[in-house]
Amino acid sequence: MSELRHFWGQMRFAVLGSGSGGNATLVESEGKYLLVDAGLSSKQLCLRLEALGVSPGSLTGILLTHEHGDHVRGLDVFLTKWKVPLVASIMTARVVQEGLRQPAEWVSFESGQRFTWEGFDLETFALPHDAVEPVGYVISNGDRKMGVATDLGHVDAVVLNALKGVEGLVLEANYEWKLLEADTKRPFSTKQRISSQHGHLSNEQAADLIAELVPEGLKTVILGHLSSDCNTPEVAIEVVRGRIGGDCELELCCADQDEVTEWQSLIPPLDPAFYGELFGG
Repeated sequence: MSELRHFWGQMRFAVLGSGSGGNATLVESEGKYLLVDAGLSSKQLCLRLEALGVSPGSLTGILLTHEHGDHVRGLDVFLTKWKVPLVASIMTARVVQEGLRQPAEWVSFESGQRFTWEGFDLETFALPHDAVEPVGYVISNGDRKMGVATDLGHVDAVVLNALKGVEGLVLEANYEWKLLEADTKRPFSTKQRISSQHGHLSNEQAADLIAELVPEGLKTVILGHLSSDCNTPEVAIEVVRGRIGGDCELELCCADQDEVTEWQSLIPPLDPAFYGELFGG
């Protein structure tokens, strides 16, 4: 199977869990695994990686989007057993390292930088969120390309341009505006923060971005970071489907806080030469 993956240039991704209780996304290409964020407990990270058939020790690296607890909570304990390199923006690396009990192996970059690391082409882009230097990622293996954009208050030109051309996407759809407005658990100041330009994306904002990206080649989306009080998977999917139209062939699902998603595969079309190489013709 690994040889076929190498020939085809397949990339696949899954979400280990997503929400205010912790976020983590797994990306695989040619037998190499990147974890994007480690906001679940170390125990849950290990259990959920194993549920996808991945040993924690086989991770190639952990990419961090920003320093908030629901994206880095499991790191300190996880790194005591598994010595995995951490990839993060310069300021994020500095802040996260302060919370770790021992020095980690860091690969630091400036927000907006593009570079190749461990067989992956990485494009980083700034996200509008209330953290020190939050970033999103476009991850490519040369053939396939997917993006991760969680925790952003609005979609600006930087975000849109970075994500044009991705075939797979993990995207925040945090709240439905009417449900947030009617919520009685959160004070008005918290609602303001969530819906601000540096807070979180609503279903409608996520749907608008997806509609922009579908004509650019987007095929598969996992919606993440859904609020347990101010959103539901059914509402989020309904809003996105309503925006892109029922005839659009987009694979769409929602990540859950407590369950891993299925692998989502990005497989390029087969070149006719493949059959000759495979069967010796």
